Amino acid sequence: MRRKLAAGNWKMNGTNASLTELQALIAAHPTPQVDILICPPATLIVQAAGLSADSPLMIGAQDCHAAASGAHTGDISAPMLADAGAVAVILGHSERRQDHAESSTLVAAKATAAHAAHLTAIICVGESLAEREAAQTLDVIAEHLRHSLPDSATAANTVIAYEPIWAIGTGLTPSPAQISEVHRFLRAELTARFGAEPAQGIRLLYGGSVKPANAPEIFALADVDGALVGGASLTTAEFSPIITALEQA
Repeated sequence: MRRKLAAGNWKMNGTNASLTELQALIAAHPTPQVDILICPPATLIVQAAGLSADSPLMIGAQDCHAAASGAHTGDISAPMLADAGAVAVILGHSERRQDHAESSTLVAAKATAAHAAHLTAIICVGESLAEREAAQTLDVIAEHLRHSLPDSATAANTVIAYEPIWAIGTGLTPSPAQISEVHRFLRAELTARFGAEPAQGIRLLYGGSVKPANAPEIFALADVDGALVGGASLTTAEFSPIITALEQA
């Protein structure tokens, strides 16, 4: 049975003052029935990990370099993230693919590095609006999955997040049928590559304008094992109802 996961991506938001939201989240969910992960900016990982050390709340990161160390000014390696207290890292987010021209091959290299550092890799896949309108969604998802997912991926160290680019931060959400189609396809692709039993253990998250209002409908769908939440994860007031909806799904 896959344990559900509510993951929050703070993106480039948050200062020390934002840590009060983590305290509130811990207080609101002292014994959660699902896994809860917050990925703050790198500047807050050490403090966040220390604050949540005696709670069920887990702390992750938003990116890592493919190398374990070296002359890469401004970058952060997977071993550094683990040392700071992170247990997971988001990789291949559309904003990284677009803003930094990250290829799926690079994402796979980063995922391999994350696995070597004993971090869970949350690998993102998703299509643009133009690709959706051109009926290329499943082709794009297949390409992302095939080339972003390393052979080291297992149910224990990998999560897949479907994030349609056109739904991120726009307030737009795919229909339940559209989400179901992609998640079914992801499960089938994973089964074809890794076999039925290993594929059944890999968690599939949906991301893209997830809010308290639409969370129950999304979480009721088959093969949706949780969510990767952006803006709504910045405050306990918005993220807590999403967690509760996932617990009740």
